[in-house]
Amino acid sequence: MGSANGLTNGRGGHPLFAFGVITDVQYADIPNGHSFLGVPRFYRHSMLVLQRAVKSWNNNKNLNFAIHFGDIVDGKCPKDQSLNAVKKVVDEFENFKGPVYHMIGNHCLYNLPRDKLLPLLKIPNLDGGRAYYEFSPAPGYRFVVLDGYDISAIGWPHDHPKTLEALKFLRERNPNSDKNSPNGLEGLDRRFLMFNGAVGEEQMEWLDCVLRDATNMKQKVVVCCHLPLDPGASSQEPLLWNYDEVMDVIHRYDCVKVCLAGHDHEGGHSIDSHGIHHRVLEAALECPPGHDIYDGGHSIDPHRIHHPVLEAALEYPPGTIMLEQME
Repeated sequence: MGSANGLTNGRGGHPLFAFGVITDVQYADIPNGHSFLGVPRFYRHSMLVLQRAVKSWNNNKNLNFAIHFGDIVDGKCPKDQSLNAVKKVVDEFENFKGPVYHMIGNHCLYNLPRDKLLPLLKIPNLDGGRAYYEFSPAPGYRFVVLDGYDISAIGWPHDHPKTLEALKFLRERNPNSDKNSPNGLEGLDRRFLMFNGAVGEEQMEWLDCVLRDATNMKQKVVVCCHLPLDPGASSQEPLLWNYDEVMDVIHRYDCVKVCLAGHDHEGGHSIDSHGIHHRVLEAALECPPGHDIYDGGHSIDPHRIHHPVLEAALEYPPGTIMLEQME
């Protein structure tokens, strides 16, 4: 299910803002299946997980917004059902009594091209398919949503410059005929797979400008991306192609405190060399029917950013941040 994270001001417990999170719903009206690694996937049940999350969010009167970290429907969804499947999941999100901020993932793009997907997800499309943006939920805070498939072999037209750039990138780094195969790739090179993508030059310049502005305004920043940005929080295969370049930009400034992501279904947490917390959220898709925990005890109910993590990341004195979990 989805959880809510609330930041309190330390004066009577009233949240500065609170938000719900969920990722990798990957709904499809097909029988249960397995990942390439044999992990069970519950395609129809993931809709129930989302419904429980939205109900929980609505029961919390302090929630300001919710964030969906991508992969709204699964790539195995029959393509003649893709549009209706996306609309069906979006309608469930619309039952939340507040704004929902979406980002795109690879499974979204397996189903619909950007020009059809972005309007459905209400992602501000200011410039020819651009899917990165920012918002401020409260004074002193800014959320930056990155487009991890800015440079990608999926989602853009086949002859689009960004598709061609991505294909060239993969040819130079992955010798396999199946570009989703990491066979023969070692270490961090195993991220050079077609189901990942990169942040392009224009988006990188935008990110630098946003972080400079946030620094001048003394804002604390949370960066959100479907693909993980730190190897310590994720396995190697799901990482953003150019996560290192993105983090070089982020590390120029002291304003970014937390990076949140999906894509790697097991989830993870790390603190990088600059003290930034990275939290990869577990997949709703792999929450078994009748259960709210992931095998091995990892929370699927879900996506917990623990109280001490937020305290440390957002530089609050101990006891001043309240993490509100909704069961």
